[in-house]
This record gives sequence, structure tokens and C-alpha cells, in this order.
Amino acid sequence: MPLVPTASVLAAARAAGTGAAAFNVIHLETAEALVAAADETGLPLVLQISENCVRYHGSLAPITRAALALAEAARTDVSVHLDHITDPDLIRQGVEAGVGSVMIDASTLPYAQNVATTARLTSWCHERDVFVEAELGEVGGKDGVHAPGVRTDPEEALAFVAATGVDALAVAVGSSHAMRERTAKLDLELIARLREKLAVPLVLHGSSGVPDEELQAAIGAGMTKINISTHLVSVFTRSVRRVLETDPALIDSRKYVAPAREEVRSEAARLLHVLAGTGRTKEKTSGEAP
Repeated sequence: MPLVPTASVLAAARAAGTGAAAFNVIHLETAEALVAAADETGLPLVLQISENCVRYHGSLAPITRAALALAEAARTDVSVHLDHITDPDLIRQGVEAGVGSVMIDASTLPYAQNVATTARLTSWCHERDVFVEAELGEVGGKDGVHAPGVRTDPEEALAFVAATGVDALAVAVGSSHAMRERTAKLDLELIARLREKLAVPLVLHGSSGVPDEELQAAIGAGMTKINISTHLVSVFTRSVRRVLETDPALIDSRKYVAPAREEVRSEAARLLHVLAGTGRTKEKTSGEAP
């Protein structure tokens, strides 16, 4: 299948009442693992490249071009999305490179400035047929919006979407970025109210800290795009640590990176099934082999 627009992945998921998986790329090996998982399951995937990822690689082009090349060669629908972008120049570079969507993150600005900045950049993106996600207020972990007790107000969310013209909205319903344990409890009643109020797809950030059953309940209540990063990063890192502890003399990085890539592929495939409602397998513990 060719590279597809993020808009089509989210539209299909919303119409079907399933979750659109949006998994973050850290480096080439994770991007390869994620696309391999999509190919294995036959389920669509949004590959996400964050501003932090761009900074790590030193520039946007290398990792974005790699992700686009993998998406173009995939056997199922894969899109490429820029996640949590605060720098307008990176948005422009990503659009020029060929990404299908961006998350404009002006959430640290006062509300009026957030609206003005988001509206301006959304208009620019729409002129180029690029799908736009945004959010109200700061996102937690990062802390603000997804900190304990913080919740998105449906009326304010409706006003924000109307004022900015965004195509999807990240909402605060009880999750938090960078959680290492999957213990978060979501406000399912609020998700349902937001879904009823808003015409655009809802996005759950900080999904790594949410158990499988809670993710499925959130999708049933009206959540569409499900962002996962930290959980899969942890899978990769645990694998590397385990291999090196088993063989401390190992020096060829391919010998410990390849097993980590395989474990990410396996867990990403499992999560794709969880979010699509097509089955669920047991999550591996840190000591289990792939």
C-alpha cells in the first residue's frame, strides 16, 4: 500500500468505532519495527515523529525521510505525523518533506495566543492539504493538561476547535506522558461528553500509562487516535539491557539492537490488535523472551 494521509486513517477508525494506533519513532530501528508490526497485522498505523526526536537526530530530514520511505514500502496503510511541534519552521520542513499531518503544540502559551498561533498555522497547513491536531493548555508529563485532576472542559474544547479550525483535538481525560506503569484510570464519562460535543476525532496522549482494557473502554466511549511512546521505548530498552547483561563482552551493536527491534515489533503488533478490537494477547513481562 502507498503512504496514506493521516486523515484517512483517523476517519476510518472513527467511523468503525476503533482506535487509530499512533506510535512514536525514536530512531530507524523503532520505525522499522513499527511498520513490520503493521504489515504483520494488516492494520493501519500512524508513525509519529516528535520535536524531541528531531532534536535528537540533529535535523528533521533524515529520520522523516526514513519514516516516509518505510511507509511507502509498507503492505498496509501507514501515515507519517509530526508530534508535539512547537517550532513553526519544523512544521514547514515536515510538510515540504511530505508528512500527512502535524500536531501544533502552542499549549504553553496563554489561551488567546494558543488560539491565534494554532489558527494561523492550521490555515497554512490546510492550504497544503495537511491534517492538523492541537490541544488546549499544556500537556502533562510536560505536566499541565495531563497532570492528575486536570480535565478538558467540553465547552472550551468546542470553542477552541471552532476558533482554530483544527481537525483533531488532544484532550485531558486522566492520562499522563512518560508513565512507566500502566495504571492510569480515564474519565470515560468525560470522553463520551467530548465525543458528543465535538465533530473532530479525539486524541489520547500519554497512553503508555493506560492498561489495555482501559484503552478499549476509552475507544468505546469515543476516543479515536491513541498515542503510545514510552511503553514501546521501555520494551526496546529492557531488551537491550537483558542481552548486554547476558553477554557483557558483546560489542557489535547489531547483536543487541536487533532483538530489541524484534521485541518492539511483537509488542506493537499486540497493541495494534488491542486498539483495533481484533484480539488481545498477554503483554510480555520484562524477563520473557520475544
